[in-house]
Amino acid sequence: MPVLMLLVAAAAALRLRPVMGAEPLCRVHVVRTGKVFNVVQPVDGDRLYFSSSAPRLVKHPCHKNLGLYLGKQVFLTRDNFESSLLPFTIPASMAVGVPEVTSAHFAGPFLLLVVNHRVYTYDYKDGVWGAATGVDHPVSHVSGDNCCDSSKTFCMSISDSVFAYSHGELVAQANVYFSTTRGQSFQRYSIERQAELNGTLGGIFYFHSLSQVGLLAVNKGKGQFAYSHHPLNRSLGLAFDYNGTLNVLTVPGQRGVLVFWFENSLLFSPNAGQLIDTVQVWRGEQVLHPSIYGANITVHNIAANENELAVLTQEDHLYYGSLGILSSPIIKISEQPVWSPEAALMFTGTGMLQVLTPLADAAFPAFDFRKCSVNVQAVLMDPKLQVGKCKIELLDGLFRQEVYTVDMNSELELEAILIPRLGTSPIPLAVVSNPYSLGLQASIYEFGSTFNGNTKYKLDIHLKQQQHWGRTDPNFTSSIKRPTMSALTVDVANKEISCVDMKPLSTRISLGCDLQKRILVQNKITACSKGILDPVELQGNYTYVIEKEFYDPSFRGRKAAKDLTVAYPYKDLGCPRLVYYDMPWSPVVELWRGEQFREVVKAEHVLLEVNGLFSYSYSLTARAALCTAQPQNWSSVLAASPGRGPAAWNRQNYVSCHDPNNKEPLRWPQAPYEVLGGRTDNQIIFEQRNGIYVFHIAIVDPYYSYCHLETTFSVYVYGAYPLPAVPSDVAIALLLAAILLAVWLAYWVPQQAHSEAGLRVKAFWARLWHRCQHPLGCLRGQR
Repeated sequence: MPVLMLLVAAAAALRLRPVMGAEPLCRVHVVRTGKVFNVVQPVDGDRLYFSSSAPRLVKHPCHKNLGLYLGKQVFLTRDNFESSLLPFTIPASMAVGVPEVTSAHFAGPFLLLVVNHRVYTYDYKDGVWGAATGVDHPVSHVSGDNCCDSSKTFCMSISDSVFAYSHGELVAQANVYFSTTRGQSFQRYSIERQAELNGTLGGIFYFHSLSQVGLLAVNKGKGQFAYSHHPLNRSLGLAFDYNGTLNVLTVPGQRGVLVFWFENSLLFSPNAGQLIDTVQVWRGEQVLHPSIYGANITVHNIAANENELAVLTQEDHLYYGSLGILSSPIIKISEQPVWSPEAALMFTGTGMLQVLTPLADAAFPAFDFRKCSVNVQAVLMDPKLQVGKCKIELLDGLFRQEVYTVDMNSELELEAILIPRLGTSPIPLAVVSNPYSLGLQASIYEFGSTFNGNTKYKLDIHLKQQQHWGRTDPNFTSSIKRPTMSALTVDVANKEISCVDMKPLSTRISLGCDLQKRILVQNKITACSKGILDPVELQGNYTYVIEKEFYDPSFRGRKAAKDLTVAYPYKDLGCPRLVYYDMPWSPVVELWRGEQFREVVKAEHVLLEVNGLFSYSYSLTARAALCTAQPQNWSSVLAASPGRGPAAWNRQNYVSCHDPNNKEPLRWPQAPYEVLGGRTDNQIIFEQRNGIYVFHIAIVDPYYSYCHLETTFSVYVYGAYPLPAVPSDVAIALLLAAILLAVWLAYWVPQQAHSEAGLRVKAFWARLWHRCQHPLGCLRGQR
């Protein structure tokens, strides 16, 4: 048996031997491991197979050694096919029948497979299979993307998002499903105007560089993308020739680069399908064919990484190219025999390409792998290829492959360095960002000279949201309130194919919440610093009582049934701020980023006492606040979001009464205006009650930050006189009655003094007075 294997390997090597006088394209070796001990491993379950005539190779963009080979046999590798593998199987208990695979995608720790029109998940770390839920109709494909920076929340959400759909369905009636759980569960999905679209479904994809969902509609030999959000949803993308059934490859990196391919068609898009162009075939620096259609090329397999493209053809040719900002040409780098029906391409690194072919073993169920490794940089140095030298010595920047966050009203400063090759003319740099999110200013200037005389250029890039530049129509995006994502790419325009290791400088930018931001309420004067409260006592399980007349646990302003005893959380709140009850007051809100103070917040914010205290009001009414629509208040917000309490009012549901688009009529102009900050000087007015208030404060202005900026703080209200034991209205009534009685008596008594009854009364009092002049006289009189 070893002799047989040697003969097979020798035959393979002989087949890949270059013609006389030609430089060898690649170094061929056969991976054959785990068989020296003659241990035969059983194949458990049903063997998966790929339905297409040509194989595919799906690599995990984050875990470079993880990949899936799809062909007549399916293989899952964790070491980049550096060991012999058993065919990949699905457990017989899943009862899938004949397991035909039509699509596969890595979603974080899961491998998703469409098997017999159903979606299955495989946890490749734990080896656990599962069936996705929520998909009620047959599907043929899954699509998604992966972001590799696990430290960023928004980055991880990219890996969570997966679509499932059936290729070729009528678009208007297509059953599309979307998952935010990495394919474990799905729910129905449709984009706006989907029912109005003609043609069949060519795919649906989440273009994170645009924060858009793109649906590919195919009609009468033309393909067009429809998008989910303004402004791209107002019309379809530019039409392009759709020949055959195009496969769509999303290039890693979230830059919006797509590759479309079929046997006689090869297209690319640098901007998520908005513009789609053909891949040209070059010879040296000259265009040989404007597309592969005229080059008599039959595409068998392709591979792509962040900036490279490779094509293997059935004519036994190997092509290589770059995915540039302006164009993506390919050149033929070999006519040597590397093709076979089961061959597939993959990049193992920058400029390192492999042609992978599985080899069956008659004695073992595990397959070996023949690898033809190509060093593209070395091959391009062949003078026969007429490839010009790269004109760049260095293109670098600290932001390469980084992930940044730009919050609303924030800015980002980046820089890049370019050193051209000595003796070359100045090289134009192309800077591209998502035009629907970020606006940028860029300046290039000569920075100095390197030791060998080369001129060094520095590119300064200044980014912030376009609306804040003051030069953009406010309707340019669907809503600045919606967090989005952008990609920034710095590259050399029309650089040579020989610039293999000069990758574009690319970074992803989240236009969303900066998690380092927080708000604090200024606390310069406290009840402890003025001696009203003792901090030692506050830390010792301090409690206080809220009278039933002043609080409502349901936050509706109604009196409670009994008093409430509250434990004061000193560890969280510290000493309360000191506020005099008879002075209008508003909190001074500070914005901090980490431990650095940024500014005093002037944006709209709202307060609510967390225990339901309602013994305070507002200085302004809706009319006094110049509202043009009926303002929101806590009663309406809490009714719309029952059970959420102080967290019910936030930037997502806030509607300003000054917004011209707010059509709510101003029905109750005398209603209290319960929003602080912004364009008004609204303040809190405390009633005549001393004591502690614990407030929840939230920034509700949707144009201040993408974050839910909120916190809790306490105040101590002092200076109010104690409330009388008798209610004031009762006391006033009694006083008036006493005065009236006194006036009446003053009139009635003189009138009765000279009457017979009056004389008897006078005589009685006179005798009583006379007796009481002597000791015990009053008592003797009583006996």
